[in-house]
Parts: sequence; C-alpha cells; structure tokens
Amino acid sequence: MNVIGRAGLRARVTTGFAAGALVLSLAMASISYQLVRQSLIAERENAAVRAAYYDAAIVEAGINNNPTPDIGTVLRSLDTGDSRQAVLHLDEWHARSADVGLTDAIPTRLQEHAATGRVGVQMVDAGGTPALVVAVPLADGAVFYEIDSMAELDHTLRVLALVLTLVALGTAGAGALVGWNATRYVLRPLTSVANAAKEITAGRQMARLDPATEPDLARLTTSFNHMVDQLSARMERDRRFAADVSHELRSPLQTLAAAASVLDRRRDTLDERTALAAGLIVDEVDRFQRLVNDLLELARTDQPADRQEVDVAELARQTCRDHGLDPGIVTVVGGPVAWSVDRRRIRQLFDNLLDNAAGYGGGATEVRLTADAERCRIEVDDEGPGVSPEDKPLIWSRFVRGRSQSSSRADGGGTGLGLALVAQHAAAHDGTAEVLDRPGGGARFRIDLPDCL
Repeated sequence: MNVIGRAGLRARVTTGFAAGALVLSLAMASISYQLVRQSLIAERENAAVRAAYYDAAIVEAGINNNPTPDIGTVLRSLDTGDSRQAVLHLDEWHARSADVGLTDAIPTRLQEHAATGRVGVQMVDAGGTPALVVAVPLADGAVFYEIDSMAELDHTLRVLALVLTLVALGTAGAGALVGWNATRYVLRPLTSVANAAKEITAGRQMARLDPATEPDLARLTTSFNHMVDQLSARMERDRRFAADVSHELRSPLQTLAAAASVLDRRRDTLDERTALAAGLIVDEVDRFQRLVNDLLELARTDQPADRQEVDVAELARQTCRDHGLDPGIVTVVGGPVAWSVDRRRIRQLFDNLLDNAAGYGGGATEVRLTADAERCRIEVDDEGPGVSPEDKPLIWSRFVRGRSQSSSRADGGGTGLGLALVAQHAAAHDGTAEVLDRPGGGARFRIDLPDCL
C-alpha cells in the first residue's frame, strides 16, 4: 500500500467535517429553495389570476355597455402597472400601443385551451424574462389575455439561491473549523504520549502520563505508564548488568595488562614467534581495556545531560592538544563559545570523533563550532575515503565499524562503540548525529545540539 503523500489524521478529520457540513447544508439549502420557490410562484400565480379576472371583468363590461366600443381605450383604462400587459382576442388581436407584439408570447396551446371556454395559466419566456400568461374567456368568443412579468420574482429567487449557496459554503467552513478544533482535542492525549516518549528517549525515564487529565483515555494512559515502567525496569537491569560485567572485568584486565606489560618489556629477549605472540597479547589486552571502558561509559549514557556553562572552543583546543593535534584546527563560526552542555560528555564526544578521524580518516583536518538561536553545531572533518552510503545509516550503531571493503573504516582496530557513544551523548542533549561527505573528499561528522545557549 502506497502511503506517500497521504494526508494526516487532522487533515482527514477536518476534510470530513467540512464535506459533511457542506453536503448537509447544500441539501438543506436545496430543500429550502424549492419550498420557498414553490410558495412564491404559487402565491404569485394566484395573485395574477385574481388580477386577470378583475381586469377581464372591466374589459367585458366596457365592451358590452357600448354598441361600438373602442377596445384600445378600454384596454388603456386598465390599471396593470409596470408588470402586467393586456391583450384581447376578438375576431382579431387588440392591444394597447405599448403592448403591441405581445401575441408572440402567448403559446398556441394556451390559445387552443382558452378557445374551449376554459381559463388557462402557463409560464412562458418573454424575451428572456419569465412571465405568467393568464387566459380568461369572455362572451361572444372573446378571450382576454394578461401577461404578468416574473422578472422581479426571478431576481428574488436568484438572490435567494446565491444567499443559500454562500450560507452552505460558510457552514462548510464552520464545519472545517469545528473539525480542526475537535482534532486538537482528540490529538491532545496523543501529543502528551509523544512528548512523554520523547522525554523517555532522551533518558528522562520518570516521565509518565496523568490518568486524571483525560478520564476517557484512562486505559490508554494506564497501559502506557505500565509499558514505560516495564521498559524502564528492563533498561535499568540491562544497564546494571553491563556496568556490573564491565566493572568485574576491570580487575582481571588490570592483572592481564600488568602481565602483558612485563612481556612487552622483555620482548627483545624472546624468540621471534614468542615476541610476536606477546605483542598480540599486549595489543588485544589494550583493546579489551578500551572496550570495557567504553561499555562502562555506554551504561552511564542513559542518564540526562548534566548541563553547565562550558567554553566549548577551549575544550576542543585542549582535546586536540591531548591528541597531538594543532589546536589551530578549531574554528569558531559566529555565536558565543560558552554553551550549556555536559562537559564530560562533550569532552568524550571530541575524543571519540578525533580518535575515529585518526583511525579511519587520516586524521582530523578541522573542528568547526557554530552556534545560533536554534542550535549549537559541532563538525569534525577528516581527509580519509569517506563513509559509503550503505554504512551511513548504521555507523552510529554499537559494534559497527563499516562494511565496505574499499574503505579503511572496515578494518580498523577500534571497539565499534566510539561513534555509538557520540550518538548517545548527542541524544542526551536532545541532539542528533549524522555523517556527511566533506567537500573535496573525506567525511564530515556533524553533531547538532538544540537549546544550548
């Protein structure tokens, strides 16, 4: 299943609320519009029929009361206003001068219906404007037609449709706002879970959720706290086990180191094979001691950083001197050099990065310190072959020294814990560690530490 580009939960819920509100409001708007339209048209039709009956009675009286009636005068005597127009068919069409040409708007079917002596009503299109034609039969085969313009009613209905549409869109917007606020409320407990998980990841294992905050999610809160308790207990057991084992190994290792030192000093008096074996023993005991020390340090890295004001630039220069490097390779790019960090952790971070550069990258070429309002950054460049792309995601793991046979990082004699400690020290400061390609060749190890100023 492809989930790339899939909208988040908040976006989906907000869209659902908006769509639901839009569909409901459009349905209500459509029903309201139809009911109002039918009511207004029916009311207007009844009024037009009553007015037509009244005007037809006036016309019929004017014709019957005069042996030689002037039909034009009779029609002009009608008070039809601006919206109604009158036409009389008596042997031929008669109309007021202003109403000439209206006969084209009278449908043939309505004329045929009125010729049978029945009143008829029909909606027509009169020059692009809706109109209502009322046919009232009179005596002697005469038919009175009155055309009532519906332009004003049509305008009213158009305005009503526009208003209802805008109301529907506004309701959809309100639904989206309600959905957005609802998801904020719903996601608040999940945000608390995420924050607690982040604190636990950073080493603050006392972070817990309060069941009283969200009573409806008490089961989730209780289960999460129980899981964290179990995880913390297991991590503590593992940490103590690693620390205890490492501590117990230090005493016999010191004995082995002392014995190896004696062999190393008398290597010249031994035969070639014995001297070679003695040298291997000395090297492996030394490596074993470094491994135990790293394991002890690793067991302590789960604790949060003990922050204090540290002159990181001077600490980096002193570390370079201790490693036999020129302190001039330390450069400061803007910002203060006094950072709020754990001095012991940052010192070991420098130590491990410089050892890594010396062992696998031909030595460090630059240590760059950068600080701004968002984060503090440490970068260590070397001039080695770099790190292969397949090794970059794994190089910060424990006991990983590289897989690429073309890289000298694959056959170094380190413990495989140096960079893992670097990553742990960065995480203790809520920071990150990554390795990049150095412009011009080599590797660039970058440590970002937020909120250290």
